[in-house]
Order: sequence, then C-alpha cells, then structure tokens
Amino acid sequence: MNRAEEIKKRRTFAIISHPDAGKTTITEQLLKFGGAIREAGTVKARKTGNFAKSDWMDIEKERGISVTSSVMQFDYAGKRVNILDTPGHEDFSEDTYRTLMAVDAAVMVIDSAKGIEAQTKKLFQVVKRRGIPVFTFINKLDRDGREPLDLLSELEDILGIASVPMNWPIGMGKNFQGLYDFYNKRIEVYQPENGERFIEFDENGEIDASHPLTNNPFYAQAMEDAELLLDAGNEFDEKKVLAGQLTPVFFGSALTDFGVETFLNTFLAYAPEPNGHKTVEGEIIDPLREEFSGFVFKIQANMDIRHRDRIAFVRIVSGEFERGMGVKLLRTGKQVKLSNVTQFMAESRENVENAVAGDIIGVYDTGTYQVGDTLTTGKLKTPFEPLPTFTPELFMRVTAKNVMKQKSFQKGIEQLVQEGAIQLYKTYTTGEIMLGAVGQLQFEVFKHRMENEYNSEIIMTPLGSKTVRWIKPEDLDEKMSSSRNILARDRFDHPLFLFENDFAMRWFKDKYPDVELMEQFSV
Repeated sequence: MNRAEEIKKRRTFAIISHPDAGKTTITEQLLKFGGAIREAGTVKARKTGNFAKSDWMDIEKERGISVTSSVMQFDYAGKRVNILDTPGHEDFSEDTYRTLMAVDAAVMVIDSAKGIEAQTKKLFQVVKRRGIPVFTFINKLDRDGREPLDLLSELEDILGIASVPMNWPIGMGKNFQGLYDFYNKRIEVYQPENGERFIEFDENGEIDASHPLTNNPFYAQAMEDAELLLDAGNEFDEKKVLAGQLTPVFFGSALTDFGVETFLNTFLAYAPEPNGHKTVEGEIIDPLREEFSGFVFKIQANMDIRHRDRIAFVRIVSGEFERGMGVKLLRTGKQVKLSNVTQFMAESRENVENAVAGDIIGVYDTGTYQVGDTLTTGKLKTPFEPLPTFTPELFMRVTAKNVMKQKSFQKGIEQLVQEGAIQLYKTYTTGEIMLGAVGQLQFEVFKHRMENEYNSEIIMTPLGSKTVRWIKPEDLDEKMSSSRNILARDRFDHPLFLFENDFAMRWFKDKYPDVELMEQFSV
C-alpha cells in the first residue's frame, strides 16, 4: 500500500458532550452509515436488550451511561474513520481528557433544550488548549428547544469560539419541518409525504414557489433567519476551522436519524488528516515520518470477559505498524514485540496485520505498558508529551470481604488501578489499601467490576476528601505521620501524605518548613 495516501485517508476524532446530550446515540448513527452495524441501539432500549454498541461494559448497559471511552472504526466515502466515544459524566473526565490527546478533531454534541452545560464547557477548554478543530452538532430538534439564534450566541459567549451554521432548523419539536441546508443549497425535509427528502434550491437560493412548504410559517421564519445569518453572520473559513477558531454548527436529531448523514459527509470533507504530535522537548513528529511511533493513551482490562484480557490503546503518531514488529518502550529502554494486536468495532474486534499514523490499535498487554508510554522503532529518544493526570479528591479504605480470596482481590485491584481512573495508595507501615478517585461514581464502577469481573466482594469504608502531597524519600520520617496527615506510598512506592484539609497541610508546613510538598512526584 502507499503509506502516505493511507495516512491522508484517516479521520480520527472524539465525540464530547454533557451527559444525556445524545453523544452515544449519534455515535450509533455514524456507525450505521459506515456499515459497521445494521441497527442503531439506543441507551433507552433496556427491555429489548438492544444496547448502545459503544457501551460494552455490563454496568453501562444496566445504567444507560458511558463510563469508559470506546474506539470504533469504519470506512466511509473513501476515508478510514476512527471514532472515540467518550464518557460524558464528569467523574470519568480523566479518561476523556486523555482520549482528547489522541485525536485530531472533536465533535461537540449539544442538547437544543439545554445549551452549553458544565461538562461540555470543561471538555471544550481541553480541546481549545490543544487547538484542534471542533465541529458542533446541536441535537434533539425533534423536541421543543431554545431559539437557534440564542444557542449560537451562547456558543460564542460561553465558549469564546466563533460559529458558522451549516444548516438551519425549520421549526422545532412538534412543528419541526426540516433543515435549511446552507452548505448543500437545499432543504432537507423531516417527514416527507411523497418520499422527497431533499429539495434543491434554484439559482436564487429558493425552492419552487408551488411547493407546499413555501406556505408554511416556520419555513418563512427560517428563510428570514437565513437571510440575516448570510448578511451578518460569520463566513465559512476552512483555515479558521482547522485552527480551532471557528466551529461549523449542524442542527439535527440523532434519535430519529435526521441530519446525521449530512453532518457526516460535510464533517469528513473538512476534518483534518492526522496531525503531528509533540515530544517533551517540543519536537513535532510528522505522521509521514518513516519510523513507527505511538503512545499509550488508555489501558482497559477485561474487554473480553471470557479471556480476562488487558488492552493498551495506542495512537499511532507516525509510520506504519506491521504485525509482529519489534518496538522500543522508551520508559524502560526494552524491546517489545507487537504480535497480538487488534482494531475495534465496539465489543467486536479483529486481529490487524498493519495500520498507519492516525489509527488506534489495541495491544494485548500482560502488564508491560503504562498510560503515557511511548513506543518507537526509530531514533526517537524523548517520549511524547505527558498525558493529563488528575489528583484524587475522594478516598476509600478497601478490604476483601472474604480473606480466602486475597489472590483475586489483589489481581483485581492491580489491573483496575493500571487503567488510570482509580489511584492506589497504601499506608506506609501497615500496608492498608486506600483508593483515590475524582468522583464517587468511579468507586461504584470499581466495586461493580471487582464483584463481576474478578469474583471478589469488597468492603469500602469512606475516608472523605483528602489532599495528596508527595515528599522526597530523603525527607521521610515516619514520626511526621498523624491522624490528620496519613503517611502512605503510591503504587510506585513513592512516599506521600494524605492531608485531612488545608489547615492540616499548613500546620505541617509550619512544623516542617524544610520538607517540600509536591503536587506530583518528581525525583
């Protein structure tokens, strides 16, 4: 194959939103258009067992939420599409933040009735810092929502990004008639009586005056809005879109599969091909570089419950992967062989012989890899820039309910901690296990997975919120520990304190002014 041509076909993007905006539903529809699934499952369809294809965990199917990023791939319109569906719930934002480091663009889904919500705002800031293009899909037009002009204003005021509508709603909710498509110069009819889904504009940008839609008051309002937007709104500028300064806005309804195909076609026409990634020294590695390089942005245990497997998700940054190739793991300097490698379609996957820059591959892992690891075959000496990490805020003491099942208890904790969502700490002298997380829901998922994936019932005792600070090993004195500042070690055996509150930390600083407290461990 021609590697450069293959790389240019890749479109790798994440879908982000606040919970319940319809993110997983639009992912399902995109997969359907790509021929990856026959029927879109919705997260509401609990009684039928028709679950969202990207929600493969039991707990996701039970609760109707996404709690882990999924990777799905399909071919469409001459492009190889890699979709990363991310959890919307803020308790799992660390997984989402890391995933956003592995994509070249983002699709932001917004509920037309709710507008910009808290989690959308947080995730957009991450996207903005990376400077990657953002395409916006305003969803649920089949329900009553806010005025479209208000939604555009909020987008610009709250997120600080200019917007350009690619289509415009004709009515909304029960009165939803369709979309005025600026980009394709046509009307897309919501429920056509005669099967006429698209009505093309004439040279004056209008539809035939004899068409019944021209007598519809909602059509007249949409025409009025369209004229205003064409005169006073932002112009479409591809360079600004690719620079992350302008977001194209699409309206539609993912649940009723309306406007999604039009969005997909336009998105793929303008979404960027694979970008270069920075190393810690600031060098940008070009995707067309011959040597293979990539980084681990996620680790997931038990994707196949039958095999108790563990997969390291790798974003290929440059070059080409070939099955069985040897690569250097920069963190250890050791050579590893990439033999058992897969690509994904949600819960199904297949062994892959080769893949190129822009693709996401899953490397079977027996404990070799960590989140953030850099893999390379070439002369790359410095790793890619580190992925974001969150310091936990909530803590639990964890013990096995059945002391006879210590082996499965230890294995479960070890593997789930390696995924990066839960942090492991042990009291320095007694070795009692404590877990830290950003949000309460992570603990619930952890408990569910320990019981269902490792057959290990656990007892969790809340320790409340704590402030974590690392210290240098040479500063360690066990006498410094107290009930207000618990001396512990992390999973790499680095010493740290869990402070009860800011007052306890200030008291410690006053008493031990020569001991440096660090937000992250550094040598």
